[in-house]
Amino acid sequence: MAVYNRQQQGVWWGLYLSVLIWSVIDPKDYFTWMLEVAPTLAGLVVMVITYKRFPLTPLAYVLILLFSWLLMVGGHYTYAHVPLFDWLRDITGGTRNNFDKLGHFAQGFVPAIIAREIFLRQKVVIGKYWLFFLVVCVCMAVSAVYELVEWWVALLSGGSAEAFLALQGYTWDTQSDMFYALIGAVVGLLLLSRWHDRQIARISQATGR
Repeated sequence: MAVYNRQQQGVWWGLYLSVLIWSVIDPKDYFTWMLEVAPTLAGLVVMVITYKRFPLTPLAYVLILLFSWLLMVGGHYTYAHVPLFDWLRDITGGTRNNFDKLGHFAQGFVPAIIAREIFLRQKVVIGKYWLFFLVVCVCMAVSAVYELVEWWVALLSGGSAEAFLALQGYTWDTQSDMFYALIGAVVGLLLLSRWHDRQIARISQATGR
């Protein structure tokens, strides 16, 4: 991560690996852990391969770290049994653990900034309204592909995929997952775009891209 000095890179890797190691120690179900954590491991490989020629902004790396933590926590406990959200369910009188909804919100929030950065720095699209629209479309596509993967896993593994799907008896779980991703993408763009623009200007000046 060329935008960070060595000390900052060390902190990022330390925070990532420490939670990854914790998550893989005695998870609720190793099959579910593998399914939940696979996206962050795949993303990490892509990030390592591309960082020298296309380093992202510090904001993007922080969001990637936070999203990775969510996936690791969900992998360790399974999304339907994260203790904090069990507690929230009990004190609010709810019927389900909603940690998966936080995960799907982040599934829109974080990719929105990454897609926005690629679009702007690669000059794919410049107009702010088209940028907003296309970034949201990318996030919805990511969410839809993830739901398709969940469906394929369920077909291939049968009942053992229940923890991965985290339906918890909710008929409209798939639709609500994509809706939360949509909300996350819109909120991320509305809250972070100006801050993101400043960081893009600095990194573009430093890297020429």
